[in-house]
Amino acid sequence: MIEINAALEVATATHPGMVRSHNEDSIAAEAEVGLAVLADGMGGYNAGEVASGIAVEMIRTEMRKSLSVKKPGERNGLNAEQLITDHATRANAAIYHASQSQPQYSGMGTTLVVALWHDNQMSVGHIGDSRLYRLRGGALEQVTRDHSLLQEQIDSGMITREQARHSQNKNLVTRAVGIDPEVETEVHSYPVQAGDIYLMCSDGLNDMVTDEDIQMILSSFQANLPLAAQQLVQQACDNGGRDNVSVILVRIVKAFPARTGLMDKLKTWLR
Repeated sequence: MIEINAALEVATATHPGMVRSHNEDSIAAEAEVGLAVLADGMGGYNAGEVASGIAVEMIRTEMRKSLSVKKPGERNGLNAEQLITDHATRANAAIYHASQSQPQYSGMGTTLVVALWHDNQMSVGHIGDSRLYRLRGGALEQVTRDHSLLQEQIDSGMITREQARHSQNKNLVTRAVGIDPEVETEVHSYPVQAGDIYLMCSDGLNDMVTDEDIQMILSSFQANLPLAAQQLVQQACDNGGRDNVSVILVRIVKAFPARTGLMDKLKTWLR
């Protein structure tokens, strides 16, 4: 899928992989409002799919309602970080309630990455080990930091990043949406530049494809964003595809500086 508005170009791709029987990832991306959401579900039977679906659909729907204007450059004074936190909190409560009240969904949860582009910035909130990367000037940088046992071991110096690539503990997250009554969303904002490409992905991509190969694919196919998305997914499958794999690509087509006087309604909602 591809969407384009004046400021952003968006392409997405998702695949169950070569081992799993169904896809528990959920994604949504809307260039019109500058929003992208990705979730990687976990739980028995179809519970992971339910959890990720609840998170993505709730956030997509409610975020659209909250944004009184549609274009990323028409959000002067937007408290994007608070908006992301509030909607992630609501999604967590909904999933937790469903898991407590319906036995077939017991223990379900999901990772989450939410990005909102506004006022020449990107605000990103995440929970778990799904990631957001940025390609700028040919250099790929991981913007989010995994909430995982592996990341904690790397941070403490117990293992190196290379050792982490071969660890058996890749899927042990230290926080997830819907597992506990409350969860902390890590949220940050960053300035954007025209030409930036942002990649959101489930761990089915970065567990199977090295950052170096991700950078090479994005650089090689950056002129064709839908093809780049497909190539990333295909590479993960070619390398074994042991998990569901999903990607969202967002290109900054041009600057979208804030305009004034258009966000009173949203400010009132956030009070």
